[in-house]
Amino acid sequence: MTDAENTPPTLIDPHQRALPLLTLTDLRIAEAQAAAALPQHTLMARAGQSAASLLDEQITRDTSIARSKQRVWLIAGPGNNGGDALVLATGLHKTGIAVELCMPVEVKPDDARWALDAARAAGVPITTAPPASLDGYRWLVDGMFGIGLKRPLEGVFASVARQLSQRAKARPRKGGVLALDVPSGLDSDTGTIVGDGDGAAVHATHTITFIGAKPGLFTAQGRDLAGAVTVAPIGVDSSQRTSVQLNAPELFGAFLPPRDFATNKGTFGSLAVVGGDSGMCGAPILAARAALFSGAGKVHVALLGDGAPPYDPPHPELMLHALDDLPLDRMDALAVGCGMGHRESATRVMHDVLKLDVPKLFDADALNLIAKDPALAAELTARGVQGDPCILTPHPLEAARLLGSDAPGVQRDRLGAARALAARFASVVVLKGTGTIIAAPDGRLAINPTGNAALATGGTGDVLGGIIGALLAQHLPRYEAALAGVYLHGLAADTLSAQGHGPAGLTAGELAPMVRTLLNRLFYPPAHT
Repeated sequence: MTDAENTPPTLIDPHQRALPLLTLTDLRIAEAQAAAALPQHTLMARAGQSAASLLDEQITRDTSIARSKQRVWLIAGPGNNGGDALVLATGLHKTGIAVELCMPVEVKPDDARWALDAARAAGVPITTAPPASLDGYRWLVDGMFGIGLKRPLEGVFASVARQLSQRAKARPRKGGVLALDVPSGLDSDTGTIVGDGDGAAVHATHTITFIGAKPGLFTAQGRDLAGAVTVAPIGVDSSQRTSVQLNAPELFGAFLPPRDFATNKGTFGSLAVVGGDSGMCGAPILAARAALFSGAGKVHVALLGDGAPPYDPPHPELMLHALDDLPLDRMDALAVGCGMGHRESATRVMHDVLKLDVPKLFDADALNLIAKDPALAAELTARGVQGDPCILTPHPLEAARLLGSDAPGVQRDRLGAARALAARFASVVVLKGTGTIIAAPDGRLAINPTGNAALATGGTGDVLGGIIGALLAQHLPRYEAALAGVYLHGLAADTLSAQGHGPAGLTAGELAPMVRTLLNRLFYPPAHT
């Protein structure tokens, strides 16, 4: 295999790249077409070589222990994932790295048999049972099962999955657990654990995934299980096979308005945050503050209830009004629902708002009102069908109410749930959670790679609504406003956590100033003078 042995493999870091995300069906088609056009065993050889290159690079970086003393343990399953592990083991063995491969069940496919013969010929040590302890190995490699696994891990494979996960969860400072293609036990389409969700799955520190990135590596449990993801295309062009992408600035950056000298506050739009029934004004004010920091020209808060403060002392730039005193039809965008409550007056406001020809985002209580009122749902859908889609930002429980389902059902297939919501309500949908999904009614989907556990605190959803609302007011299209808001919101949490302000104890109000910093750093660098 001349090209596989001599051509340096391409390895892609998905960070800040709008990569296509391939489903199992996409991958099977791409794999079959590529295999038909290439010499036998080429794809497996390239996959194994790519994994060997990545692991060799990790080992070389580790200067705390001599290369000759770094031991690698691999486990091979009975299918082609096991074949990938065999090629990897052979490649490392030939460079002088001490490897040991465990193969509880001999591999079966023709490609994997070829890899086994090559490993044996090279003298790779192969055993049939895992050792009692894996503590003596610097790196552990999961080559048990890849994409397409239909049943939960069992027997020795389940036991090894638990051993590998124990190592990964210990957060080793050096070495780690590398999964080949996907962590064994993970559904590559949904990001859930195969089976009932309570089965065994490998928790890796690193994953190298072949041909293309998979949705399940970036949402639901997949983000935790996969660790740091590297994509190895292995010479297969799959970029045109899917409508699902990984969210990145290249998808929305061009839609942000220029900040020319000859602009004014009107250039960047007026947003009204609508909500705040009696005793619940904090949520809309939090959203409005976030909108200020996200570049809106003017930000109003339209409050439904009584007893609200006349102004916001930390941010007197905000303009607070009783709802009836603010002409919502004159706004450039509306963000509706924060602290809105469920009273009949809130339902009336929803009906009134849906009649307005103004870009709208619905969050929180607004979503629950839509879920329980068929007339509101019909009005919402009608707007989208007429070419004026709204933005909905549900968390999984709110999504379940809108779909007449339950939260576990939504989480079992987050992409499917987001698609269904976008189609049912003819709206752009932001399905919040780890690996937030953004879905457009025309079929476009994106999974967001930013954000972490710092966002698991009260008020962060209000902040997200304010950010997206501000971008709508700046005349971004609905889908791109959602992409940008979700990306910046998550990146703010990531950046603050890297600075030591999270993930524990980060408050929602701390996100907005960092969003401002990132917005300017990424899209509005200082002009040359």
